[in-house]
Amino acid sequence: MTNLVSIDHINLSVDNFSDSAKWYKDIFGFEVVEQGLYQGSPWGVLKAQDTMLCIYEEKNKQTTANDDSLLNQFHRIYHFGLRIKNKKDWELTLSIFNLKIYFQSPIQYPFSTSWYIKDPSGHQIEVSCWENNEVKFNSL
Repeated sequence: MTNLVSIDHINLSVDNFSDSAKWYKDIFGFEVVEQGLYQGSPWGVLKAQDTMLCIYEEKNKQTTANDDSLLNQFHRIYHFGLRIKNKKDWELTLSIFNLKIYFQSPIQYPFSTSWYIKDPSGHQIEVSCWENNEVKFNSL
């Protein structure tokens, strides 16, 4: 038996701490709730409701998403998903910030719609909006 409640946080390296913290605040409403230096580089915990990201600055790195030659060589996380509540507000955010979308999104799934974007460091994010804010699936 497990006592797992949810994913606590996602830990990401980023090109620039300040730029990434601002981007996550502007796009999703994340606030920096803790920050410091690790080996001389900035890091911090960003929080939006119950969702947390830990980001730390590592300059001059690429994500595997930016190098197709690596795709079949390593296991990796292809993207992480963030859930939104309001489709119209999200579409306005896409427009205001001129966010590029990928994979011919939005994609309509049986009970949700998803957009695929990248953060300033190239991490892929699936942004999902569920019908009536209810997570549900087809019966198996």
